[in-house]
Parts: sequence; C-alpha cells; structure tokens
Amino acid sequence: MKNVLITAATKGIGRAIAVAFAGEGANLAICSRNVTELQNFRQELLAIDPAIKVVVQAIDGSDKTQLLDFAKNAENELGFIDTVVNNLGMFDIASILDETDDAFDKQWQTNLMPAYQLYKYFGKKMQQERQGHFFTICSVAALEPIASAGTYSITKIALLGLTRVMKLEMQAYDVKVTAVIPGSTLTNSWEGTTISPDKFVLPEDVASAVLNIRKMSVGANVDEIIIRPVGGQI
Repeated sequence: MKNVLITAATKGIGRAIAVAFAGEGANLAICSRNVTELQNFRQELLAIDPAIKVVVQAIDGSDKTQLLDFAKNAENELGFIDTVVNNLGMFDIASILDETDDAFDKQWQTNLMPAYQLYKYFGKKMQQERQGHFFTICSVAALEPIASAGTYSITKIALLGLTRVMKLEMQAYDVKVTAVIPGSTLTNSWEGTTISPDKFVLPEDVASAVLNIRKMSVGANVDEIIIRPVGGQI
C-alpha cells in the first residue's frame, strides 16, 4: 500500500487504522468533522514518520458532495489511491417503532452511502490499474441484528451486502475487497463504561487485522473477518 484513504479517522477504529498505516510508511488522506482534531492528528501521524504525506479535510461524510470533494482532493494530492477504508458510521440505540422519523435516513446516509459512493468513485480506477483494496468496517449486527438498534442493524446488513457485491465485481480485476466485522469494540460509543477494557475488542486489534490483510500476497484475499470479544458480546 502506498496511498490510503480513511473516513472518520480521528477517533476509535479509524484512528487506530491510520496510526497502523503511518507506521508502515503509507501516505494518508483522512477526514472527520472537526478541523482541530484533524490538524492535531496530522501532526501525530507525521511524528510517526515525517516522510509520509498526510492530507486532511473536515467534511460531513454523509454529504455526497463533500465526500467526493475529499476523494478528489486526496487523489490530486497523493495520486492513485490504492486502499480505501470505509470507516464512517453512527450507532443509534432505539427500536424502529420508537426512533425519530428521520433516524432511518440519517443512518442510511451515514452507514451505507459513503461506502457506496467511494466505491463508485474509486472502483473503475482500481479496475484500470488492476490493483487496490477496499475495506468496509461493518458490525456483528450485520450477522446478528440487535432489537434495540434496529435501523443500525439494517444499515450494517446492507453494508455487508454491498461489500459482498463489490467483491464479486472486482475479483476479475485483481482488486481486493474485505468486510471487517467487529463485535463490541472499545470506542467512544462506550465512553464512561465501568466494564474492563479486557472484555472488549480494542481498536488496535481491528487495525492490526486490516494492516495484515493489506500486506498479504497479491493472490490472497480475506473476504470477511469477524473479531469478537473472547467472552462474547457485551
């Protein structure tokens, strides 16, 4: 990997993945909503390897125009993007019957559409180069829906379905596609919890998996990887 684009990269899993790739000397294009967090994180990444390039842009990733502007800027600054990590997502606890009227649209536009739009933007470029790798950060909710997070589960089921179709479309071009399916992961969603970190998957665990999958031989692809807490879901 040389040029890696990661959405929602200043916290949690996205942040850990960015740190892991920086440690391998990869150039990075990262986005989030908060420009100050992005600038501070950029300095942290450059401290890991001053030789890399780090492109940052504050956007609302659920907005198609802003997302594609970020993709174009990343390409202009870094060149061919060979790795795309679709990490943007939101988790809303509510049953479908109790959620707000805009909950479905909001989660659909955040959890599914950015991955679809970045695939549409970068997919044919990777086909032409006959190289590249898409990662989608899914959830075990795609395999085992959560009643108290119904719409979230629906969007993650759709994201896993999208990833599987992407794999079928890209395999003839030697482009890799991987669905990363973590269970209970200690991110900001669990802020304030008194549960021991040892009961969770850590963001660094997911990052390690992504990095090692990306470093596999040209002929190998991990279609899907499930990472759960050793003691089961929390």
